[in-house]
Amino acid sequence: MARKTPKSKIERDPIEIAGTKVLAGREGRVDIPVARLPTGTWLTLPVSVIHGRRDGPTIWLSGTLHGDELNGIAIIREVVRRLDAKELCGTVLAVPIVNVFGLVIGSRYLPDRRDLNRSFPGSKRGSLASRLAYLFVNEIVRHCNYGIDFHTGSGGRANLPQLRCELDDNPTRELAEVFAPPIILNSKHRSGSLRDTAVGLGITTLLFEAGAAHHFDRKSIRTGVEGTRRVLKHLQMIDQDVVPATPTCLSRQSTWARSRRGGLCQMSVELGDRVQEGQELAVVFESLSAKDSIVRSPIEGMVIGQLDHAMVNLGEAIAHVASIEG
Repeated sequence: MARKTPKSKIERDPIEIAGTKVLAGREGRVDIPVARLPTGTWLTLPVSVIHGRRDGPTIWLSGTLHGDELNGIAIIREVVRRLDAKELCGTVLAVPIVNVFGLVIGSRYLPDRRDLNRSFPGSKRGSLASRLAYLFVNEIVRHCNYGIDFHTGSGGRANLPQLRCELDDNPTRELAEVFAPPIILNSKHRSGSLRDTAVGLGITTLLFEAGAAHHFDRKSIRTGVEGTRRVLKHLQMIDQDVVPATPTCLSRQSTWARSRRGGLCQMSVELGDRVQEGQELAVVFESLSAKDSIVRSPIEGMVIGQLDHAMVNLGEAIAHVASIEG
């Protein structure tokens, strides 16, 4: 009788997502049924599973929780294209489009007008948003040790590439500094968000904000790809060359400068500019009026978000300024 070959030390058990098993050293796609459209057609949650041949952590990458925020799709696509399951240590669960419904109709929200990122951890029998949140948490998040959630600015505003996390949480801060965006903003967990739920489950989670809704932005995408790959390298999941990190800034305070009148707004600064307290950020004017309304910075710091269109109303947020530590 032939002797059995011993199991390799680097061989791993399969991972099972929504009833589909992916073997170690393989890549697979899982389409998780979510709900039927009124036409009877199923919409599914598409998941790319890269299950490494060697042991290591499991991380999820998620984009488009808001259906009009597109940069995460391009970031995750590029990161996944560079991965090789045969060389990967650990597992990557890539979900570039979580809110498929919102993407299809070009909306931030789901068809019931609910915000998916205020619906976590969700429930089996709640609203559509609540059910989708529950599905994502139980089929994706609970498998993971880490997560990165990709977002953009919204409401006609664009964001400088930035991470939002709790700076006093040392493991999260360490991972954020490895990602190394231009700025890391201290941000408490918001109830009902994916980050709040994941952190409550003991999962270290980063939230990346960059660019504007409805657009792909090359700089934001490049920053997201390079930062994610540095995180994978730091976690010893990949053994590939990565772009070295550049110095990043830390901030514990930020505020929006608002318009004191309605009119047409012309920005005087760009994302990433350093500004002084009282410095001009924008000019709001009427087409035939000689009198301008100057929007000034309420604090010294860096411009991390700004208006992406010209028409403004009284009290509208024009520029987001973050104070810088050190």
